[in-house]
Amino acid sequence: MPSHLSADPSAQHPEPGTVDALITQTRRLRGDMDAVRRDAGADEDDPQGRWQRALCELAMHHLDDLGAHLGQLKAGVPDELPPPAAPVPGPRTGSLLSRVGSAEWNLLTDEVSWSEELYRIFGRTSANGPMTLDELPSVVHADDQTLLQGMVTGCLIDGRPIDGEFRIVRRDGLVRTVHMMGEPVLDPDGCTAAMWAVLRDVSELRRSERTLRESRDSFQRRRQIERTEHRVAVELQEAVLPPWRGSLRFAHEGPAPLDVAAHYLPSATTGLIGGDWYDALALPDGDALLTVGDLTGHGVAATSSMAMILGALRGMAIAGIGAGDLMSHLNRLLETSVQPALGSAICCRYDPVDQKLTWAQAGHPAPLLFRGGTGRALGRPEGVLLGATPRGTYEEATVRLLPGDLLLLHTDGLTRGSADDDSGTRRLLGLAPRLAGTRDAQDCVRTVVEEFGESSREDDACVMAVRVGH
Repeated sequence: MPSHLSADPSAQHPEPGTVDALITQTRRLRGDMDAVRRDAGADEDDPQGRWQRALCELAMHHLDDLGAHLGQLKAGVPDELPPPAAPVPGPRTGSLLSRVGSAEWNLLTDEVSWSEELYRIFGRTSANGPMTLDELPSVVHADDQTLLQGMVTGCLIDGRPIDGEFRIVRRDGLVRTVHMMGEPVLDPDGCTAAMWAVLRDVSELRRSERTLRESRDSFQRRRQIERTEHRVAVELQEAVLPPWRGSLRFAHEGPAPLDVAAHYLPSATTGLIGGDWYDALALPDGDALLTVGDLTGHGVAATSSMAMILGALRGMAIAGIGAGDLMSHLNRLLETSVQPALGSAICCRYDPVDQKLTWAQAGHPAPLLFRGGTGRALGRPEGVLLGATPRGTYEEATVRLLPGDLLLLHTDGLTRGSADDDSGTRRLLGLAPRLAGTRDAQDCVRTVVEEFGESSREDDACVMAVRVGH
């Protein structure tokens, strides 16, 4: 059926409610549906895209049938059935008119009459002649012969209408699905004298329905897998990240202990758990380890890599490895991992006796130091992304912290922007007056989260507040 795009724009539109108007609307809708189908996702590996295309194709089949029905309605009842014609190599699957045939079997005279299209559906020539009811099972698929026999017997003996489908195997090897509707023709005594039927080739329609079901099932399986992966990722993250519910104190044996709090902010757009982490750990020599980081990717792969990194980081820190060397080991670990990934990280080691913070970073935002109501970013030592190169070098920097200082560590998802955009960092530094009035580290984290929000975030993020006590 031609698209409405090919219609003559100068033609007068038919009156609403007429058959011509319905035909025009059907053609227009069919053209629009075809455009939607072409715009559907072209990625064959995308279950949702396959489901959308299958649904569009099924709708187009129904519109083709509707248009053909309306065409028949407009043409009126034909005077007589067309005579059998020469065979056509292969079935025609365009409009409904090319897929519907009719037949009548006279039980009194043994005469059989087939329409032209029924020959086409069965792949027979007029020279072969129509098939009797006894011959019909010979072309029916073996699994459907009992079904056909039951329908015909019920019609001839019990007078029941026929309404069912079966498959036929043509001489050219093609298997077609045929829908058969028929009724018995009774003589004046109420006995069955003949049987007539309308047979429709519904192969393409059933193929479209089957494709739709398979695509829908594939899409649902993918959604189920995604939900399962999300649940596993959440559980893994909750098992690995410190289960803090408020501020914790570290390095309390020195003159300036640390009050530490942190928070994870999930992405609002992807709905997937990422590889961001935070951690604070009391070390055997009395120092405190402070770290935040971010691995590329989302889902179980990212969280499992994050768990591996955190486990290695904690073990090496307890073994006394310094911040710079620790970064070098993590870099080699990621570079040789079975699941290669890139990551940024910052690792700080705080000495409560000397009140010194020694830190190293790997392509990560520098810590922000707030003191006396103002804030500044610490100068970053040299360090490349984890996993980027096996020969990465990581320098260390040292800063002395004073009682009352606030150190803010975060992943770049908190202030996501372009490489040259530091507006997020300026917003953080602009919180200095508010942060100066907070009671503890947990209150600092709450202030940052209120400023940057959690509802419209494009990427997940972590923020850690470290306040030096008196």
